[in-house]
Amino acid sequence: MKFVADLHIHSRFSLATSRDLTPETLWKWGQLKGIRLLGTGDCTHPGWLCELEAKLVAVDCGLLTLRPELQQAEIPASCRGEVSFMLSGEISCIYRKGGRTRKVHCLVYLPDFAAARRLNGALARIGNLASDGRPILKLDAKELLQMVLQAAPDAMLIPAHAWTPHFSVFGMASGFDSLAECFEDLAPHIHAIETGLSSDPAMNWRLSALDGITLLSNSDAHSAAKLGREATVFDTELSYQGIFSGIASGDGVASTIEFFPEQGKYHADGHRGCGVRLSPAETVACGYRCPSCGGKLTVGVLHRVELLADRGLGGRPDGAPPFRSMIPLLDLIGGALKVGTASKRAQALYFELLQRLGNEFHVLMEAPLDAISEFSSETLAGGIGAMRAGEVNIEPGYDGRFGKISVNRPA
Repeated sequence: MKFVADLHIHSRFSLATSRDLTPETLWKWGQLKGIRLLGTGDCTHPGWLCELEAKLVAVDCGLLTLRPELQQAEIPASCRGEVSFMLSGEISCIYRKGGRTRKVHCLVYLPDFAAARRLNGALARIGNLASDGRPILKLDAKELLQMVLQAAPDAMLIPAHAWTPHFSVFGMASGFDSLAECFEDLAPHIHAIETGLSSDPAMNWRLSALDGITLLSNSDAHSAAKLGREATVFDTELSYQGIFSGIASGDGVASTIEFFPEQGKYHADGHRGCGVRLSPAETVACGYRCPSCGGKLTVGVLHRVELLADRGLGGRPDGAPPFRSMIPLLDLIGGALKVGTASKRAQALYFELLQRLGNEFHVLMEAPLDAISEFSSETLAGGIGAMRAGEVNIEPGYDGRFGKISVNRPA
């Protein structure tokens, strides 16, 4: 069966996250977004894991559901649906290898609470898991993978936002040139990578070394409203084993839902302090130094892909799943109304559309434009139509600054 999953999120126990990130809130917003399966996030944090054990109940398929007595939030009838959870977490590995400091963020997925407890017991001997929902540990990513596999043979480790400059497996500042360089003899246990907000599958297709690697997309949400800004559409049995097998074989992903990668905050090269954004060629011409102040430039994802790519633009490996690039509905509403996304007008129209037409993914990808126009405006409907056609204008993001995106609205 096909279903939408967002398997990289965070709880309120992670730094710089919303305080209302609870299982109940995630259950509610999963329905509003149209997400069938959510990662729990932060399963290594002892406080969050205890809360998950208290509020979620395991079902036969190896996934988790919110206890019925906690399913109290009012959900528009047009958005109601089942939401399941899968135990997940993110770990920041910082260590020395090959004469360099490495900083690699890794996602972990576990089949049950017992496996999570085993992994946490091993990790607690290395660092303080209660300090952050995404703990920072002095631990080689290969050693983490070994510990994950010892916790459960069907547990998974997936490199997070694989191209981000500072904290990823391929990152320019502190990553590696290949999965084999990072994970050595355990690399065959890496079945997937998360492409991250600043890259899309087409960019990853330029590396033949990734042809056998499943490409996943997730939101990395730090608030419930950000759920689903990227997601993966699976076509597997809705079970832990179904998802594990689908990722391992590469046959379980039907498509992915993407940011426009230029909108990501590390897509281009640049220096935020000076307001300088550069293309890869311009960075090389400047000797990797800011042309304004002479400081070191942050080399973005596009440039890093160029350095490692062994294919040109436009190729697509046989059998590679398709993808669709989307703009969050609230961003489109804010642009149409010329107000901020947190404004009362934007929020009111957002929930009105969900009540009238269905969940956010349905509105963005499937709802008829004339119906959107009827319940909002021709301007918003035209903007959604332009987005579906890829008719967008983007000022690429760089050095931690998100890109600015707008649609070509009809006159």
